[in-house]
Amino acid sequence: MTMESRENNGPYGLFAEAEITVEFFDLDPMQVVWHGNYINYFEIGRRALLEKIGYNYSEMEQSGYAFPVIEISAKYLGSLRYRDRARIKAILMEYENRLRIKYEIRHAQTGLLATKGVSTQMAYDIKAGDSCFVCPKILADKVEALIGEKASVDA
Repeated sequence: MTMESRENNGPYGLFAEAEITVEFFDLDPMQVVWHGNYINYFEIGRRALLEKIGYNYSEMEQSGYAFPVIEISAKYLGSLRYRDRARIKAILMEYENRLRIKYEIRHAQTGLLATKGVSTQMAYDIKAGDSCFVCPKILADKVEALIGEKASVDA
């Protein structure tokens, strides 16, 4: 693991990690994780980040918003295999106008980067049935509270 990757926690220093074990049903015929399953792994990291923020999918819905994914990309750098342990890191990159999250999936044992990617989600007002071009205040308040806590701990 490089020093740069250890310190790359985004502009807000707000991230979450989750660890998984690769299951047999995640593999393709070549006995490596099928490329589409890395997107599922991103979701595991995103869910951990949203839990840390205090704005999980249930809380989004209760506040009247959904956040559909509008764009996602992945770059595959190495393979994960059956029973490998993998660490998924989800890093908050943007929250004011859209929710943008960067991902790193590493072999837990070696720290080698297997996959990286980015997802973008846009707020959608469920009641109005319309897209929002600014994230809801409830999300901004929760993120800013965490950023403020981190700043006071780092000081």
